[in-house]
Amino acid sequence: MIHCPLSTIKGFPKQAGRETDRSLRPCYTHVPVSLRSPCRGHRQSTSQPPKHAKRPERSGFSPTATSKYDWIGPPDRLSNLRPIIYHIPENETPLERELRHLRQETEDWNHEFWTNQNLSFSKEKEEYIQLQLTAKGLSERDDDGRKRTLSSEEMAVFYKHFLDKNIKRHSSYNREWYRRNFTITLLMARVALHNTWRTLTGRRKKGKTT
Repeated sequence: MIHCPLSTIKGFPKQAGRETDRSLRPCYTHVPVSLRSPCRGHRQSTSQPPKHAKRPERSGFSPTATSKYDWIGPPDRLSNLRPIIYHIPENETPLERELRHLRQETEDWNHEFWTNQNLSFSKEKEEYIQLQLTAKGLSERDDDGRKRTLSSEEMAVFYKHFLDKNIKRHSSYNREWYRRNFTITLLMARVALHNTWRTLTGRRKKGKTT
């Protein structure tokens, strides 16, 4: 299992990664990629997004009807999560539709959570930096017009405070993430069994007719 503690939070220290192009690309998925690994994030409710959350904006892009893959786009500028457009199989069964809808709803839930997480983080971070600079008698910018920054030791105080302050919301998010992941995994198993049984019974019927 891959953990993403705070790499999903914009501005939080993380290793620099290679930039990706800004286009949707197909990705064949065998696992519930609609879920992100549980992170120590904050959450107001395990079933509903915060009141100030906005519904995620979804791309109008739609893969061709012949496409057999899920399509994954570039990271969202607010949530830092990659949007996913799920493949709709031909002759989709009610069980497959239930699975796809749950995965998409989980994507929306995750997007809303991290959007609000990042907005709160950025706002509190700027307030902390400004407060520290004011305490030192410094302006926001130096004589050359460059924005002043704090040392890594000073910022570590803020990061720890932010995590401690939101620990209950982090725990709620993790519990909900595991619950959703478990439900999606069970649905995927049911879909696989159903499709296998349908294939086997189809072969038997075909064999009898010949």
